[in-house]
Amino acid sequence: MKSGRVRGATALALLLAVLVGLSGCSVLGSEDPAASAADESPGEGGSGQGRQDLPYDVKPLLHPEKEYFGVAVNGAPTSMKPVGKFAKTVGKKPNMVGSYSAWGDDFNAEGARNVFADGSLLYVSWEPFKPGLGKIADGSQDAYIKEYAASIRETNVPVAISFGHEMNGHWYPWGTKKQTPQAFVKAWRHIHDLFQDQGATNVIWVFSPNIVNPVSDVPLKPFWPGDEYVDWVGIVGYWADTGATTFETLYGPTRQQLAEFTDKPVLISETSAQPGERRRADVRELIGGVKADPDVIGFVWFNIPKRSDWRIQSSPLALAEFKRLIDDDAFGFEVPRS
Repeated sequence: MKSGRVRGATALALLLAVLVGLSGCSVLGSEDPAASAADESPGEGGSGQGRQDLPYDVKPLLHPEKEYFGVAVNGAPTSMKPVGKFAKTVGKKPNMVGSYSAWGDDFNAEGARNVFADGSLLYVSWEPFKPGLGKIADGSQDAYIKEYAASIRETNVPVAISFGHEMNGHWYPWGTKKQTPQAFVKAWRHIHDLFQDQGATNVIWVFSPNIVNPVSDVPLKPFWPGDEYVDWVGIVGYWADTGATTFETLYGPTRQQLAEFTDKPVLISETSAQPGERRRADVRELIGGVKADPDVIGFVWFNIPKRSDWRIQSSPLALAEFKRLIDDDAFGFEVPRS
């Protein structure tokens, strides 16, 4: 009996070998082994769990052929109706939507999907009001950071994040009065590393200082996390009573400092023009300057009344100029679905 089992097993093995050789695929399954291996191999920015599970690849969005045209409006992105209303006002649909998220808030996954479904990119200013940069860097906030990162990954849509914007100013608790550049860098890198560990590679990381001026005249280089931790440089700068009346005088000093340590693309990440006699000219300088500078990839217009009425529709002449200039084909494009 024992020898009979051996001879039977040997014959079966030979038959299987012949069938495998003839078919070029497994007798026990219909999948091509090479195709299966390709599906299981990690793609760029991926986790190696299969291509269908990889987060959205943001690389094509980093250096766009056209300019981003963004807006921040009350109610968005949870509802896109305010964005639609703004689009009707200025005659063009924005393709970037600015938003604000306090530390401890859940990631607005619904809002991110709303923005993406509209052909746009969600931009999140992540504001660490508490518990402080030291607590973020020492690991005590890791559970929250991982949850936030996992939620972003699961949305599978692109998201731009600016952590601790205007860090070179004194008006925020993560600014120069209460924190050091070293603490900022350590917290930034820790967050970034945890996102990478969670596979949340569908994030565009934006370093966003305030424009260098008398109230934020501190060196920017000590705050820089490093090129490997940043995708875009965002500059926050408003057209107000600062004495700056041209694109170069408003943003030039900041650009000069940044150019000393990075050549990352530049986004005017938060801006507007103060109501008054110069508002029309300021709009012309902003939009014209963004279009003319090959290193600047767009701007986000802050259209929310806060300490001043920053809404473009509050000044008819400035609105007419905005509509005329933003109609240029250089501004706006559909964010690819994949």
